[in-house]
Amino acid sequence: MSDLAHLLVVDDDTRLRSLLQRYLTEQGFRVTAAADAAEARAALKVVAFDLLVMDVMMPGESGLQLVDSLRREGRDVPVLMLTARGDPDDRVAGFEHGADDYLAKPFDPRELAHRVRTILRRAAPPPPTSQSGPVQLGARWFDPDRAELRGPEGTTRLTGGEAALLTALARRPGEVLSREEIAVALGTPDAGERAVDVQVTRLRRKIEPDPREPRFLHTIRHKGYVLRPGS
Repeated sequence: MSDLAHLLVVDDDTRLRSLLQRYLTEQGFRVTAAADAAEARAALKVVAFDLLVMDVMMPGESGLQLVDSLRREGRDVPVLMLTARGDPDDRVAGFEHGADDYLAKPFDPRELAHRVRTILRRAAPPPPTSQSGPVQLGARWFDPDRAELRGPEGTTRLTGGEAALLTALARRPGEVLSREEIAVALGTPDAGERAVDVQVTRLRRKIEPDPREPRFLHTIRHKGYVLRPGS
């Protein structure tokens, strides 16, 4: 899929933007570049990008504000955030706003390409498997083979991270998954426990009647999380 994927690189640093565009093109991606959030929005109106590579700090609307706005609009395009600030709180803030992954500057371009491919693989529909079928979550059903959550209102939009999380849990219903296992399933093994907790919180908002009193996605103290399907 990566050979055909169309990326949108958003960064106000002209030199870095040009370098990223050239390098990712050499890696087999189609690449469009934007200097700020306004240019990115204009591009998003006419192209269905496979992934956004976006700087956090930009003049005007920041990268965090843009990805948060896209998620509130129901846009589930995967987003890899770039930032000069790489401490855990900054990574968690990125995930809270809806980013799928987070890479601190300076970075090795090879790691960027690896992260992009990992996100694209995670966002792609998983191959069919006979190990598990759809699971019921109240009035909704989640099909892990299609990474699709459907209910009376139709399909619920999931970000790549939310879909990967729910798929990992749905393939092992009733089994406790540690935060480390979940981080690996999300493709972000170095993101830390808080980042996993953030993704769980976001997912609960979409599958639970009352996210404060979970019926399906339960926290197991000192162990991790478990999905318990039911009507």
